[in-house]
Amino acid sequence: MDEESPLTRRGVRKTYDRIGSHFATTRAHPWPAVERFVERATPTTDAWGLDLGCGNARHAALLADRTDRVVGIDASRTVLDTARERIQDDGPGIALWQADATRLPLAADSVALGVYIATIHHLPSRAARTGSLDELARVLAPGGRALVSAWGTTHENFDREAGFDTTVDWTLPDGETVPRYYHIYDPAEFERDVRASALGVERTFEEAGNCYAVVCG
Repeated sequence: MDEESPLTRRGVRKTYDRIGSHFATTRAHPWPAVERFVERATPTTDAWGLDLGCGNARHAALLADRTDRVVGIDASRTVLDTARERIQDDGPGIALWQADATRLPLAADSVALGVYIATIHHLPSRAARTGSLDELARVLAPGGRALVSAWGTTHENFDREAGFDTTVDWTLPDGETVPRYYHIYDPAEFERDVRASALGVERTFEEAGNCYAVVCG
């Protein structure tokens, strides 16, 4: 397969490098499920908060209210540039690093609170997706918790019962369309992948067409 294809990990990164500036303008507000999860967390000062697949860092700012240091990690340099612009207004204590979700530049047991939102479905193999969950488990501290989400087959855009691979076009302001890879999870498949990883699973649920798991290290 061509390494530039949107169906490869390099292709996914290049896609978001291409659309990142426009994409960020459409992602102004945190997801309600993330807000609830973070608001219920106990504040901590001795470990990191982690926004994995941080996009424009809209959720990193929430984590900064519960931890005194937060890192936002994304594979796309362009997307991280938009995040840097945003966090200028959201306060100090947020670092932004470019990295792969399957190889996090964090020490084991260093994260007290994390979110991994709407990112795992862009990893174009099951091995990469479950590998990223194992890596999240590695960095979560004992007692640490995280919220993971992926697009699900119950989303209004889909009419399928089983999980499947697809591309979803992103339309730039000039009308150009850019295909983005997704693995659309069916809820049972999502739960199986999360439970097959090294993560502990507190619960899974669905909301607004997304599959969620509250997990622990």
